[in-house]
Formats: sequence, structure tokens, C-alpha cells
Amino acid sequence: MKGAIWLFILAVLGQALPLAATPQVSSGSVVRLKDFKSDYIGQRTVDIWLPQGYSEQGKQKYAVLYMQDGQMLFDAKNSWNGQEWRVDEVASALLKQNQLMPFIVVAIHNAGDKRHSEYFPQQPFASLTAEQQKALYQLERSPGQKLFVTAVYSDLYLSFLVKELKPYIQSHFAVHQSKEYNLLMGSSMGGLISLYALLQYPDQFGAAACLSTHWPGIFQQQDNPVPEQFYAYLRQKLSPDSQSRLYFDYGDQTLDAWYPPLQHKVDQLLQQQDWPEGQWQTRFFPGADHSEQAWANRLEHPLRFLLGTAQ
Repeated sequence: MKGAIWLFILAVLGQALPLAATPQVSSGSVVRLKDFKSDYIGQRTVDIWLPQGYSEQGKQKYAVLYMQDGQMLFDAKNSWNGQEWRVDEVASALLKQNQLMPFIVVAIHNAGDKRHSEYFPQQPFASLTAEQQKALYQLERSPGQKLFVTAVYSDLYLSFLVKELKPYIQSHFAVHQSKEYNLLMGSSMGGLISLYALLQYPDQFGAAACLSTHWPGIFQQQDNPVPEQFYAYLRQKLSPDSQSRLYFDYGDQTLDAWYPPLQHKVDQLLQQQDWPEGQWQTRFFPGADHSEQAWANRLEHPLRFLLGTAQ
């Protein structure tokens, strides 16, 4: 099992960032913001999925789902591993059945080899000792290639999201302004940064869905100080009084095999804080691995939690 997990990790971390064309979708349409300028993180590609029938005319307003790893969501031909989340297919089917409120997806492409530095929550990282931080910065993703290519800068990424991208979306698309209609989703490290955005900016976002959340933070189980710093941060920041909503899930194969005991601790914390049942949810998917295919197979569940009309 250990050997299989490490082969999987090396495959994931060895990925190259393709120069992807605008994704082709089966329903709706995609508007690409190529090289969207930012004073915080430089230029970034952002794809905006608009559902079938979207119109900026009339009174209809749309919720906004901000998703991480945007190049992996719509078109397998554009992804590094030939997989996709099938966001357009799953969302369109649920919208057609009136199971979700109208919404658009803002798919933010990741930073390639800087992804770990961009998605690792900065406050928990800063709470590590100087010695622990130094040790993490020495970790390699593959021989001769650092896991953290630069210093952790997720606070700058959140500034880009909240102060630049979100205002642009609100001024150029027919969307709701209030936080309960501005939502976050991501997987693995993308799950961590989605949760971090919600907790750092509870006045900007109403909910986060975190699939296969990478609670280890790094790719090391033994002598890993990161999870305890995440728990300390959560104890400080989580509060049911915030009215924020949280969705978590996990499998038990490949990298997800590391997650069950770590997710259980987060669930226990939410229970200890008396979070109401409808305000948070954790789902376990036995046999599910750490892949876009697995997340696509269960995407309907976080979408219903975030955007369901039956709430």
C-alpha cells in the first residue's frame, strides 16, 4: 500500500502545467479571462462557466462558485492527466432538474509548480517554529525539485481573490453580491485554500466545499507537525455563529488513505462546537481514490450542499 501511494504522489507532483486552450463544454459556455492582471500574484488565467440560458438581461441573478485548479474542471483534453471534474455535465443535469439555484463557476487556474506555496494556508504555516518551516522548505517533490518553490504566499492569493477577481466578477456578470451566494470549492490542497478563504474572509463567502482535503499539508505522515497547526487554527477560527457552511468528504484509496483519521479530528471539533447539523456535512466514500474522476463521481453532493434548492 505504501509503495502504491508513493508512486501515486510522484505522478501527481510530477505533473507539468499545460498551455491549455479554452475548454470545450457540453452545456453552457466558457468565457476566458486570459492573463488576468493582479497586483498580488501576477497574471492568471480564469475560466468562467455560464450555464445554458445565462443572460445579463432581465432580473435573474446568479450565485457564484469559485473553484480552484480551474484547468482540471471542464475538459479532459486540456488537463495533465486526461481527467476532469465534469463540472459542466454534472451542474447542467442538476440545474435542468431544478435541484440547484442558478449559478456560474469561476474556475481559477492554479500556479503550476508554485501551487503548493499558493494553496498552503499561511497563518498555520507561520505558526510553525522557524526550524519546522525550514524543514518544510527543504522538502522535494521530486529529486532536485522543491515542493515549495517559493515562500508560502496564500494570503496574497486570497487578496487577489477578494480584492481583484471577485469585484471584477460582480461588475461584469449578473451575480448576487451577498456572501451567502458567493461560495468556494476545491480538492486536496485546493480544499485547504478554499477553507482558508472562508475562514479568513467570512464576510465575503458563505460556504466552502473541501473534497479530499489534504490535511497532512505535505507528503509525509511521520514527524509531521502540520496537522496539529491546522487543528489549532481551526479551533481559533471556526464558529457556528459565523453562519458559514462547511462540506468535507474523503475516500480511502491512494492519497485519500491518509485522510480518515485526520478528517475525524476535524469532525470532532465541529461536534464539540455544537455546529448545527444542516450547517456542516462530512461524507465518506469507500473505495474512492484521489483523482478528478473520483471527485467528478461525487460532485453532485457538494453542489447540492452549497446550492441546493431543497435547503
